[in-house]
Amino acid sequence: MKMLKELFLSQLADVYDAENRIVKALPKMAKAATCNSLRDAFLSHLKETEGHVKKVEQVFKSFDAKPKAQKCPATVGLLEEGDEIASEFKGSPAINAALIAAAQKVEHYETATYGCLHEWAELLDNEEAARLLQEILKQEEAANSKLNDLALNRSNDEALGQAA
Repeated sequence: MKMLKELFLSQLADVYDAENRIVKALPKMAKAATCNSLRDAFLSHLKETEGHVKKVEQVFKSFDAKPKAQKCPATVGLLEEGDEIASEFKGSPAINAALIAAAQKVEHYETATYGCLHEWAELLDNEEAARLLQEILKQEEAANSKLNDLALNRSNDEALGQAA
């Protein structure tokens, strides 16, 4: 019978794959952005995401498990959608709004995943894992908030053709 620990490790493998895919996607998103603030946000989050990969590896180790990736179909789909949006809106005043929307979809998926993993780590009495997952969760929430601010303060108006 599979129990919470197996579910936890399965979902951890899923998010490990997701983070590695996001590390590869963020430079492309930064290149597609025409707003320097958005480009900087993507590059800053790239550094954080590289750190998330290392923290997820530490979480595996805290459960005496070898880090392994399990294909994350949700992230694959979200990143493919982001590529399509970037291609469709390239050169458009709406490109930055489109990139933010794609990135926020990924952030929301990660936030949901890390929220569950954090709670499960606590239930499994693994304080180190819970602490590391909470750190990642806070960074994902902050990245989403920064994207939201960029959308509200600039990119959405640009998409309407109302930017100064």
